[in-house]
Amino acid sequence: MKRLSACDYKRMPWKNGKGETVEIAVFPPGAAMDAFEWRISMASVANDGAFSLFPEIDRTLSILWGHGMSLTIDGAAPVLLTMDSDPLRFAADVPVDATLVDGAITDLNVMTRRGRFVHRVERRAGSFSVRGCERGETVYLLATGPVTLTSQKDTVQLEEMDCVLFEEGASVKAENIVCYEIRFQEAV
Repeated sequence: MKRLSACDYKRMPWKNGKGETVEIAVFPPGAAMDAFEWRISMASVANDGAFSLFPEIDRTLSILWGHGMSLTIDGAAPVLLTMDSDPLRFAADVPVDATLVDGAITDLNVMTRRGRFVHRVERRAGSFSVRGCERGETVYLLATGPVTLTSQKDTVQLEEMDCVLFEEGASVKAENIVCYEIRFQEAV
């Protein structure tokens, strides 16, 4: 397992210039906003407004902190997203308008280039086990608070918003924590 420390994440402006994103991981490494195959990031959202458009990208959004926000996706009925909600998957190349429920939030944003990669994000709470990645799969676990992860090979201590990259075949157990399991695989 490889630990990614929150203090080492890359900060950059949003594509629309109205905020800041914190990049946790991107593939290929160092890829620009218009050239990534997949990306994991966080953002603090302090105002209502439109999301940036990302052509040919699928995204999944989760609320890490705050009271949540309502999303109007491509003119459909608003969807309320809170810290207790399951991650919400939608196309990143359609109009999305966000309205904050009660103050600023921090979100987790996972994106993949359509036709190249697919992803799955799962909110895991309490005590749980995570099976490691299989051949051709990349697996991350983002911790919302301090947690010790133990596998057959090693033990990794994560602090708030740290992430761990799994090795093939590794699996871990966690207790009394909310984490986000993120899986990437090449599209078939």
